[in-house]
Amino acid sequence: MPLRYTLRQLEYLVAVGEAGSIVAAAQQVNVSPPSISAGVSHLEEELGVQLFVRHHAQGLTPTLAGRKLLDQAQLVLRQAAALRDLAGELSGSVRGPLLIGCLSSFAQVVLPGLRRSFVDAYPEVRISQIEADQAELFSLLRQARVDLALTYDLDLPGDLKFFPMLELPPLVAIGEDHPLGHLPEVSVEELAPHPMVLLDLPLSADYFLSFFSQQDLRANIAERTRDMAVMRSLVANGFGYSIVNVRPLNDLAPDGRPLRFIPLSGNPRPMRMGMLMSTAVERSQLHRTFLGSADAWIRQH
Repeated sequence: MPLRYTLRQLEYLVAVGEAGSIVAAAQQVNVSPPSISAGVSHLEEELGVQLFVRHHAQGLTPTLAGRKLLDQAQLVLRQAAALRDLAGELSGSVRGPLLIGCLSSFAQVVLPGLRRSFVDAYPEVRISQIEADQAELFSLLRQARVDLALTYDLDLPGDLKFFPMLELPPLVAIGEDHPLGHLPEVSVEELAPHPMVLLDLPLSADYFLSFFSQQDLRANIAERTRDMAVMRSLVANGFGYSIVNVRPLNDLAPDGRPLRFIPLSGNPRPMRMGMLMSTAVERSQLHRTFLGSADAWIRQH
């Protein structure tokens, strides 16, 4: 009996199951809501089961049969992706989907340009991205929800392999009117009495604060934020200094106010930027090519 449904319709099914609504699923897979609705209805008709309970204005909930078929649909889609990847391996071509995770503190500076460079060179590759903190990236890799993650060498676990690319010493971000803003470099002893705007991301915050604890000092934390852009604007508006490892492409905060970036003295431990990958995943031709291209692009920029 011939199959009367497509992989695309299975993708719609999985998207609805994950998103919980037609509209959210449509945004996830970048098609119209009517296309999603029609695809799911066609699957229900062909399979002869109700996949979802429709709640007025409250989205969709999978039925018992729907949950079982969702699991099987995810397996089929993974196997289809593996078949495509194998074909690419056998032909020596670089193509297929690639999902990249990136540390949120520098994703805006690095990832778009890196993606543009790679897809220009390999137009048959379809890259998607997820921005997350360090702990979330570990989880995404272990769940195979991303193929690779661009991040720092912060508290790396043994089941993930790190490919170092670039060493980044810490910099002090400071407003132009700050009392220490005229210095060519600044020490943690000089910073300690002044208010700090802490980029409060898991593991990253511990790294920044370790500079003070190693000198038996305590940072004077006046503000906390998980958003790099907010941190820069707070610093530029005089709410304190901050510490970063990636310098923005210009010395302006998002609101247009100027910033300075001064080296932290005393040979503090730098961060190493690189690519992280699960040791349980075999590197494909696509993975190897992206690793090499990313390494070259990051070192040049």
